[in-house]
Amino acid sequence: MARNRPLTQFWHSRAIRQMRHLASPRLWYRYLTARQRRLPEFIIAGAQKAGTTSLFGYLAGHPQCSGPVIKEVNFFDQNYSRGERWYRMHFPLGMSGGRGLQRAGSGSCCFEASPHYMFEPQVPARVRQSLPAMKAIFLLRNPVSRAYSAYQHEVRRGRLTMPFEDCIEIEIRQQAGEGPRAATGTHDQNPDGRRLSLLARGVYVDQLRNWRAHFPAEQMLVLEAERMFQEPREVFDAVLAFLGLDPWTPPAFGNLNPGRYQTPMSSVARERAMRYFAGHNERLFQFLGRRFAWG
Repeated sequence: MARNRPLTQFWHSRAIRQMRHLASPRLWYRYLTARQRRLPEFIIAGAQKAGTTSLFGYLAGHPQCSGPVIKEVNFFDQNYSRGERWYRMHFPLGMSGGRGLQRAGSGSCCFEASPHYMFEPQVPARVRQSLPAMKAIFLLRNPVSRAYSAYQHEVRRGRLTMPFEDCIEIEIRQQAGEGPRAATGTHDQNPDGRRLSLLARGVYVDQLRNWRAHFPAEQMLVLEAERMFQEPREVFDAVLAFLGLDPWTPPAFGNLNPGRYQTPMSSVARERAMRYFAGHNERLFQFLGRRFAWG
């Protein structure tokens, strides 16, 4: 800042406007040292409610890994307008950055996990532009179970009140162009429709094709979420091999973010959702060249 520049002009500068949301001196320090901070080498990109919190927790304990100050940075979808400096502030200091890197280890691999990245269509191009060498990990859960888990997540937060059956029928009609969004009631509170994407988020094949349009297959790892919980050691070893990290085992495997359901899914809703996903799952298996045990 120029010596004779009025303080009021400095306060209204773009840099300071971006910093006003920083509530603590620690975050201010991170922002001011952002240019010395690293960018991630890999991301856990989704899917939502498919075990990303558990995988993040396993990797965060690895001696060669260093995560962000918060799990879900959501830079490439919700916070892209804040700029790269804002993104960098969430990560450790670089090789010459002193104590920040010493805590992570000299060979640390920086990463983040934002499960909305898989679904939001603009994200892969943004990631490619900023981080072309980025590796991305995708966890795919049975889309019927994933949809109901996401529904219960919204119910617990008071953002959905109608029955699951009604939600999926409304979403199917919306996808077919039948009926205005106003018919969804409380869902209108979210203009981008995120709360009513219970089914859309489970059409994994289209989301993965979008990512493949920007990243080669060798930079993408697709995992079956159910297998990660059934055979965690084998799946975690595959993740470490994909990332080029040394073998290591967490103190314990398990579901680090279990959902609590107020009611079980009805057989009618399960059958309706299974019919919806049947064709999409077949396209997914053909795209991947392997099948998942989704009964």
